[in-house]
Amino acid sequence: MAKQFPEGFLWGGATAANQFEGGFHKGNKGLNIADVLPGGKERLEILGNPGFDFEIDPNKYYPNHDAIDFYNRYKEDIALFAEMGFKVFRTSIAWTRIFPNGDELEPNEEGLAFYDRVFDELIKHGIEPVVTISHYEMPVHLVKEYGGWRNREVITFFERYAEAIFNRYKGKVKYWMTFNEINSGLMMPIMGLGFAIQKEADKYQPTFQAFHHQFVASAKAVKLCREIMPEAQIGCMIIYAPVYAFDSKPENVMHALEEEELFNYFCADVQVRGEYPAFINRYFKEHNIELEMEDGDLDILKEGTVDYIGFSYYMSRTEKKDKSNEEGIQGNIMQGVKNPFLQASDWGWEIDPVGLRISLNKLYGRYEVPLFIVENGLGAYDKVEEDGSIQDDYRIEYLREHMKQMGEAIEDGVELMGYTSWGCIDLVSASTGEMSKRYGFIYVDKHDDGTGTLERKRKKSFYWYKDVIDSNGENL
Repeated sequence: MAKQFPEGFLWGGATAANQFEGGFHKGNKGLNIADVLPGGKERLEILGNPGFDFEIDPNKYYPNHDAIDFYNRYKEDIALFAEMGFKVFRTSIAWTRIFPNGDELEPNEEGLAFYDRVFDELIKHGIEPVVTISHYEMPVHLVKEYGGWRNREVITFFERYAEAIFNRYKGKVKYWMTFNEINSGLMMPIMGLGFAIQKEADKYQPTFQAFHHQFVASAKAVKLCREIMPEAQIGCMIIYAPVYAFDSKPENVMHALEEEELFNYFCADVQVRGEYPAFINRYFKEHNIELEMEDGDLDILKEGTVDYIGFSYYMSRTEKKDKSNEEGIQGNIMQGVKNPFLQASDWGWEIDPVGLRISLNKLYGRYEVPLFIVENGLGAYDKVEEDGSIQDDYRIEYLREHMKQMGEAIEDGVELMGYTSWGCIDLVSASTGEMSKRYGFIYVDKHDDGTGTLERKRKKSFYWYKDVIDSNGENL
């Protein structure tokens, strides 16, 4: 029998504006980072390429430009979410729909009106919006003219953006998050921080200076949210991947601890506890990092702590101090070494449901604030059968096993607010720009080369998830 989920548990699905909206040039929208990333294997190379110019090449295909056209089909899609019984729908606001360049003084009315229509449609169907303010879609103008989050001026632009959307959507949106997967800046600074690193040795100072600016911006947004919408809740959002030591050799255990502290806890410590953790001092010293702070910054961090932690969970990570003789993980963006006890997805991501229970216990034990799993799912190849059905039992199995572990964690005493499965409708992959890496309960007829009718089809998992929500997690 499944573990009992609490009454009012927030079941739903998750997306990001840049990966599913399309309409990239509609309604006076400006260019964002995702708009200049081509599809396919090139994308991963670009994400680590310091020479990337953030220009659109007319000879390349840019899948995010049209994505799955939620911009025009939002009513149809929201009706399907409602059919599944979603309590919440997590999406993001595209910063460049509201401030096309990022540094304007007044917001763009057409962009504001679009999200009014989306939120009104969700509310009409009894679905609460959960909104990420910035999800890998920084305005390209802020990247080129200001150097991304390295520049302190961007704090002012973000604050202006947050204030505009809080004032516009108060009464419509109760759940907010500031930066999507903020700690991803350690691995993919282009997506999260708005710049590429010239060479490995030079990455430390600009990366952590940019983090500091984001922390201050996040704290200011939290304070604004409380002033404008006292009834709302605002969280941070991190990638969480528990780090296992390869074996019990003390050096490997220590190495795993250091990796876990930096990746899983550094950003959350600042945003949840309101101060820099002690362990980061040594790291700063060893990498010659000297943060430039202004008077009052530390007070702002203290005053702007979040209400809850939103996090993505896809995989765990196994670490060994000397990796030279070990097999690496092909698809695992977290690096690490192969865990002999785990299977991997079609894209090489190790599948570890028990790791989710471990994550929930570690996060709740450290912070004692409510947790919200806002991304979890399986990217896989789906086949449309001759009768038009999509028999995605592998996805059902993946989600079922993770949900069982969520139930166990709740029994362990963890306060879990809700669960939004990633890519509840097929969308463009952030890391590879592919459509073939499908996560959804809803199949979208769109392919890696941009062809397809955009027709929506319910997969087998659609009906399964509907039953999970109907039974509040009892029927897994």
